[in-house]
Amino acid sequence: MINKTVPNAHEALQGLADGMTLMLGGFGLCGIPENSIQEILRLGVKNLTCISNNAGVDDFGIGLLLQTKQVRKMISSYVGENAEFERQLLSGELEVELIPQGTLAERCRAGGAGIPAFYTPAGYGTEVGEGKESREFNGKMYLLETALHADFAFVKAWKGDTAGNLIYKGTARNFNPMMATAGKITVAEVEELVPAGELDPNQIHTPGIFVQRIFQGEQYEKRIEQRTVRAAV
Repeated sequence: MINKTVPNAHEALQGLADGMTLMLGGFGLCGIPENSIQEILRLGVKNLTCISNNAGVDDFGIGLLLQTKQVRKMISSYVGENAEFERQLLSGELEVELIPQGTLAERCRAGGAGIPAFYTPAGYGTEVGEGKESREFNGKMYLLETALHADFAFVKAWKGDTAGNLIYKGTARNFNPMMATAGKITVAEVEELVPAGELDPNQIHTPGIFVQRIFQGEQYEKRIEQRTVRAAV
């Protein structure tokens, strides 16, 4: 029986080195690979290119890696909650490629599906389209966007098995499924790790064929990015 289990994040990140390109799942602070980010922080690898929907907040998520200047370039679609990100961008310390959110998701999916490029109307006529090939289809203009790949893809799932099959929960099923397919090495951290065969095949979101290493995470903070409550009456 195939067993892709490793004991912890330290073992899961073996081979991570300076200058690599990483994909990190999550939407805001939901579904981010907290344990893996902490290990990247501990290892101190630098000059990283990070592909993620967002850059976390100043003191959590990818924001921690920005604080320590481990990130050279961010490829993202939303970065509005991180003051340090803004400072590094405006000062020229950080290279940034901003991508429409749907385009970012599709570029990750294309990378995993073996599709080198595709046409999309999103961004045509804006700064997003500068320097990119465009073409007209049925009277509408489209931009050519290339697929994204990564040396490591780090994803967070609710439940997984020893063969690497994954189930995501709620909003945590965001960029994780697409990114899981597009890494040379995909590392999955899960809240619950079960023996192969215990998951309902009909409920699996990421087949184990895409995952090289899996471990059971611990001490998840699951911080809420923006909390809004009704005033007491």
